[in-house]
Amino acid sequence: MTARKSPSLSPTQIDVLWHPQADEAVLWQGRPDPMVLARSAFHTPLIAGYFALLALIAVVMGSGPGGIATTLAAGAAVLAILYATAFASARTTRYILTDRRVILHIGIAIEKTVNIPLKQIGAAHLSERGHGFGEIALEPNGERTLGYLLLWPHARPWRFAKPQPMLRALPGAADVAEQLARAVEAYEAIERGQAQERPAQARTPAMEGALA
Repeated sequence: MTARKSPSLSPTQIDVLWHPQADEAVLWQGRPDPMVLARSAFHTPLIAGYFALLALIAVVMGSGPGGIATTLAAGAAVLAILYATAFASARTTRYILTDRRVILHIGIAIEKTVNIPLKQIGAAHLSERGHGFGEIALEPNGERTLGYLLLWPHARPWRFAKPQPMLRALPGAADVAEQLARAVEAYEAIERGQAQERPAQARTPAMEGALA
């Protein structure tokens, strides 16, 4: 994986990292759905239920209307902040699948770009969220270069030791997962073909020099 923050990169290297190149085929791109992101990553139903329970306890304990109203107002304020954060996160996020890598443009206050070459994707885990929405966690087989907090909320929950980037709140997640699987399979087939050609090239130094 490669992160955007690297002051030693040249402008050309930065462009290669952040954007698909002319010889790179874009297979799919999309953004999280903000409402599903709020529900799945920011747990708004759980927070709403928590404050509703507090209000119910206040009623049972005989608290006055003022205390109940304060509890509900606090819950509404917290939910408003969470929904606003989810909408901002969805608006500033872009996922791109190419024939070489998966690119995640993420970050609200600090923009980051995460590049995951297809050859470094050891496994992909699809989680259904209902109504065609879902999440795809990418399990890298290379070295870890980004921390969990830098990826969040685009990180698989509870994977702190080896964070897994996650494509969150995707519409048509099953179709995206299928496209990802086909892209990885095609890339691996190309890699196998190149590996089989190398011994033949090694036996013909003149041709190897001409191709170099």
